[in-house]
Amino acid sequence: MRIPRLVAIDIDGTLFDPMTRTISPPVRDTVRRVADSGAHVVLATGRSMLGTVPVLRELDLTSGVALCSNGAVRLDAASGEPVAVETFDPGPVCARLAEHLPGALFAAELVGVGSLVTAPFPEGTLTGETRVVSRAELAERPTPRLIAHWAEHTPEETLAVVGSLDLPGCHRTIDHYEPWVTVVPDGVTKGSALEKLRTELGIPCEDTLAIGDGDNDVEMVSWAAHGIAMAQGPASVHAVADEIAPAVEQDGLADVLSRWF
Repeated sequence: MRIPRLVAIDIDGTLFDPMTRTISPPVRDTVRRVADSGAHVVLATGRSMLGTVPVLRELDLTSGVALCSNGAVRLDAASGEPVAVETFDPGPVCARLAEHLPGALFAAELVGVGSLVTAPFPEGTLTGETRVVSRAELAERPTPRLIAHWAEHTPEETLAVVGSLDLPGCHRTIDHYEPWVTVVPDGVTKGSALEKLRTELGIPCEDTLAIGDGDNDVEMVSWAAHGIAMAQGPASVHAVADEIAPAVEQDGLADVLSRWF
């Protein structure tokens, strides 16, 4: 592959080590080299806008855009403000998940503010203000992202219940680190959001590269001309990747990007 012109990078588990909660110096330096080369570096993450801005600042990425909430929110990297938001009605999905995940906590994103929650989430898992409301109140307003956290269960248990569950009118992914289900509008994925951006930028398909580690990265890794999965990721993302990078704790992102940059 020739030097990519659009490089899409997942944050948690790819750029950011969930165990140390840091970006390693080799990874940080490599991403800066990619940006300095003139390539479009696009962080594509399940994080909210508020959780993405600090990462942009740490990497000194001050131009272009980031894709947050699994592609439902497009963020201007320079201003830290949203430039496009897609939403859906969380009521039916919330009710359906509550039936199958008894005791689950729910959070509906309020862009640029925080979240409405049905009960307090574990400390540090949500960014911004949180306001506890009833499930009925949470369901009253459209949101770009709904999270169901099945406390005291495992990601494997969550997948077993939700993996084949019909959730019409939305797109859902299941975390492999935490018992979280993330729901965004139907048709919205990191891959679909990146394709819109690629078209707007006029970048040929063959000049795209994407790197991720989770269930929410499957469409993104499939979309890229060269899709890379992190070693510690699940089989679903490995199955669609052109290449498997070393694990995040081994600075796998720096390892593969250094081939071109």
